[in-house]
Amino acid sequence: MKITYDSQADALYIGLRDTQAHDNVDIEEGVSADLDTAGHVIGFEILDASKRLTPAELHSLHVENLTILPGDEAARVP
Repeated sequence: MKITYDSQADALYIGLRDTQAHDNVDIEEGVSADLDTAGHVIGFEILDASKRLTPAELHSLHVENLTILPGDEAARVP
């Protein structure tokens, strides 16, 4: 997963998978989900991020309850 913020565009992107987007779906004004060719969500774009999130929220990341099971090859970091 990769989270990026473009301060010039004021856009926050949460990428779930590193693949090309085929389509996108508007969730609400300024928030959309990118989809792959199979229709699976691969990322989220949030426009006007500084108006939706506080500066502290834009500059911090919290990961909670992330469990990686032993032997889960997909979860191993290269």
